Amino acid sequence: MIWLFALIGVITVAVLLWRAFGPGSRPEPPRMIAPDDDPDFLRDLDRRKPLDP
Repeated sequence: MIWLFALIGVITVAVLLWRAFGPGSRPEPPRMIAPDDDPDFLRDLDRRKPLDP
């Protein structure tokens, strides 16, 4: 009977450690967007474009 409680305790600790340190526990780094895919960059290009004479 004591082995059953020990097994349940080990499984519980393993699950808690997995949730704390396993995959998905750290936030992903921000995704880099290429300038030609960034709408803000493209909008700013239109504003900075010199007027044709």
